[in-house]
Amino acid sequence: MLTPDHGSGQKESLEVEEIQTVLPSTASGKAITSLCSLVMMAQPPRESSPRKARRFDALSHRLRHRQNMLTLDLFAVVKPLQGFAYKTCRTSRILQKLSSSGMAKHGALSFCLRFSCFLVLALSQSQPDDGFIFNGFNGSAESAIILKGASIIKSSGALKLTNMSRGDIGQAFYRQPFRMLAGSSASDGSAPAALSFSTHFVFAIRPSIEGEGGYGLAFVVAPKTSFPGAQAEHYLGLFNSSNDRDPSNRMLVVEFDTVNGYNYTLDTKGNHVGVNVNGMNSIETQLAAYSRDGKFNNDEIELESGEAIQGWIEYDGPQQLVNVTISPIHAAKPAIPLLSVHVNLTSIFADSMYVGFSASTGSKRSFHYVLGWSFRLNGTATLLNLTKLPLPPDETDSSSSYKPQIIVLIASLCGLALCLLGILYFYTVIKKRRQHENLEDWELDCPHRFRYEDLHQATKGFRQSEVIGIGGFGAVYHGILPTNGCEVAVKKVSRNSIQGMREFVAEIESLGRLRHKNLVNLQGWCKRKDELLLVYDYVPYGSLDSLIFRRKDGFVLNWEQRFQIMKGVAAGLLYLHEEWEQVVIHRDVKSSNVLIDAEMNARLGDFGLARLYEHGTMSHTTNLVGTIGYIAPELARSGKCSTSSDVYAYGILLLEVASGRRPTESGQFLLMEWVMECHGMGQILDAADPKLRSAYDAEEMEMVLNLGLVCSQHHAHARPTMRQVIRYLNRDEPVPVFVDDSSSAGSRRTDDMSFRFLEIVSSDTITMSHVSTSSYASSVHGVSSTSLGGGR
Repeated sequence: MLTPDHGSGQKESLEVEEIQTVLPSTASGKAITSLCSLVMMAQPPRESSPRKARRFDALSHRLRHRQNMLTLDLFAVVKPLQGFAYKTCRTSRILQKLSSSGMAKHGALSFCLRFSCFLVLALSQSQPDDGFIFNGFNGSAESAIILKGASIIKSSGALKLTNMSRGDIGQAFYRQPFRMLAGSSASDGSAPAALSFSTHFVFAIRPSIEGEGGYGLAFVVAPKTSFPGAQAEHYLGLFNSSNDRDPSNRMLVVEFDTVNGYNYTLDTKGNHVGVNVNGMNSIETQLAAYSRDGKFNNDEIELESGEAIQGWIEYDGPQQLVNVTISPIHAAKPAIPLLSVHVNLTSIFADSMYVGFSASTGSKRSFHYVLGWSFRLNGTATLLNLTKLPLPPDETDSSSSYKPQIIVLIASLCGLALCLLGILYFYTVIKKRRQHENLEDWELDCPHRFRYEDLHQATKGFRQSEVIGIGGFGAVYHGILPTNGCEVAVKKVSRNSIQGMREFVAEIESLGRLRHKNLVNLQGWCKRKDELLLVYDYVPYGSLDSLIFRRKDGFVLNWEQRFQIMKGVAAGLLYLHEEWEQVVIHRDVKSSNVLIDAEMNARLGDFGLARLYEHGTMSHTTNLVGTIGYIAPELARSGKCSTSSDVYAYGILLLEVASGRRPTESGQFLLMEWVMECHGMGQILDAADPKLRSAYDAEEMEMVLNLGLVCSQHHAHARPTMRQVIRYLNRDEPVPVFVDDSSSAGSRRTDDMSFRFLEIVSSDTITMSHVSTSSYASSVHGVSSTSLGGGR
C-alpha cells in the first residue's frame, strides 16, 4: 500500500492499482509528470507483501525517470483523465485521496490537481452523447429524427422512407451531428484521424410486384442532411449525374441495392451490398448474404423479400477498415463480415457529420422501411431489442405451400375456368362499353389516379350537404375515402372541351409529386367524360384569409400563431424555389391560398397557375396572371415571372398578416404605401393589427413589417431569396434596412399606370379576385381560366 504520512498522524491508503488505473501505461508522458510528485511524497508500504513493495518501487522508478524528461502540462493532466472520469466516479475518489494527502508544502501542485478535477467533471458533463438507440421510432424518437422527402414515421413505430410513387426520395437523419475527427495537437505532432464508429439497424424492403422492386436504401454519413438537385433511382436521392464521385461530397455510403444498371442503359434485378465514397461507384460489392456457424460459405439473403433484415456497419479508425455484416432477423450476428474494405475516412470526413438513411424509387418501386437503429461513436453499438421492434408494415404470410387437398381443388377449378373464359370475355366487353370513365393512353401512365366510384362514395354521391366551398370553376366537397378512411377535399372542375387536357395532366402529374409539410398536397385526380376531379389533403380550419377577415365567432389569431404561419409559408416557398428537383414558381401567393391545418400550421395551396423549369435556367412564361395587390411591378410591365415575383407577393402577405388589412381596399388605398408612410415617420408599429390589442412582441412585429417592405421592393434584384427570408425570420441574420427604391418620378408613374392597367383588365386576364364564395375553394381549385386557356 502507498501510505502518505499526514501531520496529524492520520493515514489513508491508496492502492498502487488505483494510481495505475488513473494513469495507465498508455497515458501521455506529460500526464505522468503531473502526478509523479504524489508518488515521491508517498511512503513505501510498511506492512505489505514483497510483491506490492516491488510494484511500488517499479512505479516510482518509472515516474521519476519520465519526470526528468517532461514538464508539467495542466491540459495533459485533464486529457487522459477525462475519459475515465466520464465513465466512472472512481477517479473522483482517487483524486480526492491524492489531493487531500496533506502536502501543505506543495500547495501549487494541490491547486493544479483540484483544478484538474474540476475541469474533468465540467468537460465530462459537456460532452455530447456518443450514441443512441431506437427500438422503433415512436415517442421521443420522432423529435430526434430529421425527416426529408417522402419519409414518415408510421403509427406502429416503423420509419417509412418511400411510397410506391415513381421517383420518390425519402431520407431520415439523426438530428445531432457527431464529431468524426479526433483533433490534431501541435504539441505532440498528431494529425486529425477519423474516429471509430459502429451501427446496428433492422430494415425491410417490400416491392410493389415480387421481383420488380427498386431501387434500394443506403446508410449514409454526410456533412449535411439536404441534397438539392439529387436524383432518384440509382442515385438514391444523394447525388446526381453532375456531382457523382465529386470529392467535395465528403460522404460514406453503404448501399443495399436491389436494381443493377448504374451507368448502364438497361436495368436488371440486383441484390448486392456495396461500400461507396462520394458517389454511387462502389469500392467493393458482394452479393447480399451471411455466413452461418462461422463458415465462409455464405447463404444468400433476398433484400426485397419484405422480411426484416439486420445490418451492422463498423469502422475501425486505427485499422482504417469498414466491416459490413447482414443477417436475417432471426439469426445472430455472423462472425465473418460480408464486406471488409480498407478506406481512410480521415481525408473523406469533415469534423462534423450526420448519420442516417436514404432511399428512392423510379420506374421500379418499393416500400423501404427502417424498424430499429442504434449507433455508437468510439465503441460498439448497443444491440437492438428485436422483440420490441415493429413488424414490417403490411406483412403477409410468406408461406407458399398448400395442403394437398387444396392443390387438387385448384387444379379442378382451372379446368372449369377455361370453360368460363368465353363468358367472361363478353362480360368484360359489355362492362367497358357501359363504363362512364373512359381512359386514354396518356392517363394510364399517370400515377395518383382515383377511381370515380371511390370518389363518388367518399362524397356520398357528391351530396349538397358535403359541399365545403364553391369557386369559379366548380364545387369542393368533403370526403372520406372508403379505401383507407382518409379525409380529402374533392374539387369538381367542369369543362366543355378536353382540348389541351394531355398537357394539363402532364403538369399536374409533376406537381403531384410535391411533398412538403407546408404545402397542400395534391393526392391525385380522376377524369369522367369532360369532368375533372382533383383530390387534395383536407385542411379543417380553412384559409388564412377567412381566419383574419371573416371569422364571425370572435376568434382572433394571436401573434405567436401568425408568426409561425408566416414561417411555414416561407418554408414551403423555399422548397418550391430551391429544394425540389425543378424550380416551381407559384404565381398566386396570397392569404386565401394559405390553408391552416388542425395544428395551426400553414399549408400553401392552389398550384393551378404554377410554372416549372429546370434549375439554372430562366422561365419563359410571359402571361400576366395573379391577384391585384400581390402582383410584382415587373409582371405588370413584361408579364415575365420569376422566384422574385413570388417573394414580392410573400412580402405583401407579411404586411397583410401583421397589419390585419387587405393589400387593396376601397378608394386608392394600397397597403404597401401605407406601411411605407408609417416607416418613413418612424412609427412603423402604428401599422400593427389593432385586433391584437398590442399583445405581441414589438421587436418581432417591427422585424416582420420591415421584412415585408424589403421583400416587396420595386426592383426584383433588391429582394432577398426565400432562403435569406428564413434566416431573417429565425434571427440568424438581421433584416436589411429598407430603402424606398421606387421614389423616382419615373418609377412611380410606371407603378400608377400599371395599377390602373390591372384594374381595367382584371375581369379578363387576372386570375382570381377578392370576391370568392369560399376561400377554401379558392385555395384548392388547382386550375383557373388562365391556366386552362392561353396561359400555358
